[in-house]
Amino acid sequence: MKITPYRIKKGIRYFKHYGPKAFWNRLLDKMEPEDVPYGPWYEKNRAGEQELAHQTSLEKEFSSCPLISIVVPCYKTKEAYLTEMLHSVRCQSYSRWQLCLADATPSEQVKEQVEAFVREYKEERICYQHLNGNLGIAQNLNAGIEMAEGEWLGFLDHDDLLAPEALYEMVSLMNQQPELEAVYSDEDQVEETKYGLEHQNPHFKPDFSLDLLRSNNYITHFFCVKRKIAEKVGGFRPEFNGAQDYDFILRCTEAAEKVGHVPRVLYHWRVHSNSTADNPLSKLYAYEAGQHALEEHLKRMGQPGEVSQLVHFGFYRIKYPVSGTPMVSILIPNKDQKDTLRQCIQSIVKSTWKNYEIIIIENNSQEPETFQYYSQLCQHKGEGKIYGTGTLPGGQSVKVVVWDSGFNYSAINNFGASYAEGEYFVLLNNDIQIITLDWLEELLGNCQRPEVGIVGARLYYPDNTIQHAGIVVGIDGIAANMFPGLRRGQEGYYHKAAIQLNYSAVTAACLMVPRRLYQELHGLEEQLAVAFNDLDFCLRVCQKGYLVVYDPFVEAYHYESKSRGKEDTKEKVHRFGEEIEFIRTRWIDLLKKGDPYYNPNFSLKKCNYALKP
Repeated sequence: MKITPYRIKKGIRYFKHYGPKAFWNRLLDKMEPEDVPYGPWYEKNRAGEQELAHQTSLEKEFSSCPLISIVVPCYKTKEAYLTEMLHSVRCQSYSRWQLCLADATPSEQVKEQVEAFVREYKEERICYQHLNGNLGIAQNLNAGIEMAEGEWLGFLDHDDLLAPEALYEMVSLMNQQPELEAVYSDEDQVEETKYGLEHQNPHFKPDFSLDLLRSNNYITHFFCVKRKIAEKVGGFRPEFNGAQDYDFILRCTEAAEKVGHVPRVLYHWRVHSNSTADNPLSKLYAYEAGQHALEEHLKRMGQPGEVSQLVHFGFYRIKYPVSGTPMVSILIPNKDQKDTLRQCIQSIVKSTWKNYEIIIIENNSQEPETFQYYSQLCQHKGEGKIYGTGTLPGGQSVKVVVWDSGFNYSAINNFGASYAEGEYFVLLNNDIQIITLDWLEELLGNCQRPEVGIVGARLYYPDNTIQHAGIVVGIDGIAANMFPGLRRGQEGYYHKAAIQLNYSAVTAACLMVPRRLYQELHGLEEQLAVAFNDLDFCLRVCQKGYLVVYDPFVEAYHYESKSRGKEDTKEKVHRFGEEIEFIRTRWIDLLKKGDPYYNPNFSLKKCNYALKP
């Protein structure tokens, strides 16, 4: 990051609003060196003249060539910005577009400039309307929609730019997936410098993620929607001005049969001193409107939830309430490590949720103190596979059951689950220390949502760096945890370590799943004795159509793999290889296609959303 007087000014503004701690963490994020600098990467990957000409020649091969009406509300647009925006649309490699300019500028400046542009380039695809006064951004957008003749609508700000391949790429995806009714792309920011426009701060997005959209309007630009959907939801609503696009996108994605994503930078959001992109403090009202938009979204979806703004503007948290008082069964496999297990259970006992039971699955412990601790927990001796039962200080049941075969994490948990009485299961490693007192309420609130199958947590190493913040399929050939080593307090790429979103998987070191779903899927895959059983289980849950949720508001320390030991014998290495092969065989299509919650422009060697070289 280059230090300039302008960035120093921005830093001072950030410091005043967020305070020294948040400022320092943000500075660490910003100062972290890019493995692959974005500017040169963009120049290398942007569509060149030859590719654009090829796209134009391929247009006639599309089975569907919809007219796309691009709606642009104008208001006192700077002359240079307006010219660049017009050229960015006129230079599209896809020809079937209409540009609808709804101009609320009091003077004739924009009108005269547009008319001159139309005359110079004999451009009949540009439609202009001078509005009778400034109606507000939402109503100005609606005026543009009224001008539109296309089957699809796209939305462009008056000072921003479209990449020349933008419409071609969108239409290409529409042809590949005819059921799509809304499509969005990746974007970046452009800033005027003495060397021309500088591309920076790319936002590479996942495929549609409901929980991410409820945390932040990650879709924003470039967004296209079928006109029938826009009309069905009623267009833009003036009561949400400032967050009118967030409210509109929420309603469109609710109504659309399917939402698509083009993983290419097709939109360039211009940064200048008055833009929200550069100065979020310039539109504080917009974030309150965004909160209101989310509240209305939850009402429409019939989903109770309390929306609050997070410290970074434009980011939100939804706290989902728990319905009823369901029993939670906490399954903890254990081999020796008495002190580690005691620490885990002591952290659970502090929980504010009281309706739970603990089932410890004993697996070949050898240390006498381990069984002494079991005897302290269990006031009553059991029979058969039940070592003993007892009652915790809060009245909760604790049970020790014995798995006397060799170590098989999947089989051990499945065995423990057969003794569980709860409506929800928590899979928990014995080397976990819960930090969040209301962790069970937080997990339950999400897990009771009908579309959710699994909820996972944010885990830290003892040195307060992240151990787990979601799992991405494909990294290192199979899968990997995200943000390992990121300092606690730092939030990573677009705050993804600190906001709720969807992943393809989360770790079974701490996750919740409904009992009915666990049983329907026959639990964990017992052919995966040690590695990847949580990955496989989460992917099977996704395959059933459920969401896997990463919830960063459940936090815990993970003293990783103390009981299991290292992969340091020939047998363990052989077993690990077989488990890798099992995953590759079962999930080969996903591994080839790529994780839908991870943009294909990201590295499969790094776990911090670094660019792929």
